[in-house]
Amino acid sequence: MKIEDQIRSKLTTAFSPELIEIKNESHLHQGHAGSPNSGESHFRVHIVSARFDGKSRVERHRMINEVLSEELAGPVHALAISADSAAKT
Repeated sequence: MKIEDQIRSKLTTAFSPELIEIKNESHLHQGHAGSPNSGESHFRVHIVSARFDGKSRVERHRMINEVLSEELAGPVHALAISADSAAKT
């Protein structure tokens, strides 16, 4: 399974999002020191979920990092997160 698919599956299961967008930006980082050149190392996530209602930005990011801890410990070098509560939209 592609890393992008794993990220989508885990975030969907954990947060039942109203919106989830995942963008693979690995091609923008080819050749830089931290890039493993795997084609699946740098991602940008935008997610909207009621699970984030009442949570601070830091709390929302920690929740996502916890769910994706396996990916962040291995193949994912960088993850840009935009996480909004459903109440905000």
